[in-house]
Amino acid sequence: MAEDPQKIPGKILVGKSDDYDYLLLRYANRHGLVAGATGTGKTVTLQKLAEGFCEAGVSVFAADVKGDLSGIAMPGDGAKPFVARAAEIGVKYEPDQFRCVFWDIFGESGHPVRATVAEMGPLLLARILELNDTQEGVLNIAFRVADEQGLALLDMKDLRAILGYVSENASELQARYGNVAPASIGAIQRRLLVLDNQGADKFFGEPALDINDLLLKDVDGRGFIHILRADKLIRSPHLYATFLFWLLSELFARLPEVGDLDKPKLVFFFDEAHFLFDDAPKALLRAIEQVVRLIRSKGVGVYFVTQSPIDVPDIVLGQLGNRVQHALRAFTPRDQKAVNVAAETFRQNPAFSTADVITKLKVGEALVSMMEESGAPAIVSRDLIAPPASRVGPITAAELTEVQASSPFKGKYDVAVDRESAFEILQARAQQRATGAPVGQNEDGGLLSQIGAGLEGLFRPRGRQKSVGQTIVQSATNSVARSVGSAIARAIVRGVTGGMK
Repeated sequence: MAEDPQKIPGKILVGKSDDYDYLLLRYANRHGLVAGATGTGKTVTLQKLAEGFCEAGVSVFAADVKGDLSGIAMPGDGAKPFVARAAEIGVKYEPDQFRCVFWDIFGESGHPVRATVAEMGPLLLARILELNDTQEGVLNIAFRVADEQGLALLDMKDLRAILGYVSENASELQARYGNVAPASIGAIQRRLLVLDNQGADKFFGEPALDINDLLLKDVDGRGFIHILRADKLIRSPHLYATFLFWLLSELFARLPEVGDLDKPKLVFFFDEAHFLFDDAPKALLRAIEQVVRLIRSKGVGVYFVTQSPIDVPDIVLGQLGNRVQHALRAFTPRDQKAVNVAAETFRQNPAFSTADVITKLKVGEALVSMMEESGAPAIVSRDLIAPPASRVGPITAAELTEVQASSPFKGKYDVAVDRESAFEILQARAQQRATGAPVGQNEDGGLLSQIGAGLEGLFRPRGRQKSVGQTIVQSATNSVARSVGSAIARAIVRGVTGGMK
C-alpha cells in the first residue's frame, strides 16, 4: 500500500506540483514567510501549516486578525472546493479538529493576556505610546528610578504614580539623570489616557502570561494551537505589533538554549507582519532582527504572514528559509517592485519565469520553496496548496464558549490580581508625610521596601547581560527579583512583629 503523503513522519505536506512539497520539521526553526495579496489563500495556508505542526506535537501561537482562523477548532465540513482539491493532488480529505486555546488582550473572547509594565520595558512601551526621543528618555528615567527604589511597576496606575513621583522630584533627579521637562511628563500621561481609552489598560497587570503554558501538549501528544483573537486589537496596530514582539522577546529571554531539534518546541505566526516594521525606530528594528536571528536556537520558529515580501526588512527577510508566495498584483510601480522582489528571493526554476507566474496564480495556488534535506532552499515550484482538515471560516460564539470551557487554563488567568506595587507604596509614603510620621516607621510598608530591595540583590543576576533578548526584558528580571524579595521581606517583618499585621 502506498504511503499516505499526509502522514510522513518529520514532514508537513504543503502542496503539490509535479511532486509533493513538504516543510521539514527539522528545519522549521529556520523561520518562514507566507505572502500574497488579499483573498489569495494566505490564511488557508497558515491553517494547513498550523494543523501539521499540531499533529506533529508542536505547539502553535497565531494571531487571528479577521476571525477566519478560529475555525481550526472545529472539524472541516467537507466543502466541495477542498474535497476537489484533495482529489486533484491525490490525497484523501478527512475532516479533523484541533485543540485550541483562545486568548484576548481585552478578555472578551478568550483568556485575558497580561504583562506587567516592567516586563514590557521602556523601549516597547515607548513604541506603543508613539513617544518621541525626549519623551522616551523621560520614560527611561522613570523606569530607572522605580528599579533603584524597589518600586514594582505592574499596571498602569503604577506607571502613572512613578511618573508623578519623577515630576515632583524633577529638580533632585536632574543632576543625576538630566532634564525632566514637565511637558514631557504631561505628554506621556496624555498618551497613557489614549491607551486607556483603547482598552489597553486591561493588558497591563497580573497574573502575567506564563510562557511555559504555550508549550503545553495535549494528552494525545498533539500540540495546542493558541489563537490570539486580534480583530479588535488590530485597530491599534502599534499595540498589536508591540505585544507580539514582546511575546517573542519573552520566549527568547526565558527559554533555554536547545540548538537544532528534530522539531521545534513552538511555532509563532505573525499575521499582518508589516505593522511590526512600519515606522519602527532603529533600536527596535535592530532588536527584532537579532531576536529573530537567535531565537531558532531556543527551538522557536517564526513565520511572518503579510501581503508583500517588501513589508519585511531585507535583514529579516534573508533569515526566512521556508517560503510560500501567493498571487501578487502589479497595478502600480510599488506593486511591480514587490513582484520583482518576491521573484528574486526564490531559487529560480528553469521551467518558468517566477515574476510572470506570481501575477497569474489562482486562489489556492502558490510558489513554494522549503528547506531541503541538505539545508539549502529548494528550487521554487508552482503548487496547489493542500486543503486543511478543519473548518475554513470563523467559529460561532456558542462553539467558542464550548472550546474555552475545556481549556487547561480555565480560571488561571481570568481574574486580575492587584498586589502591592509602586502605586500603593508611593501612596503610603505620601500619607505618612501628610501625618508627619517618619516614612517607614508607622507602617511596615517602608521597612518591607527596604528589606525587599536588599534581598532583591541576592536574586538579580550579576554582571552585564550581553544577550539582546535579555536586555529587552531586563526589567522583567528585576521585577521578579523584587517580587521574591518583597515576599520574603513581608514574612520577616510579620515574624518580627509577631504576626500583628
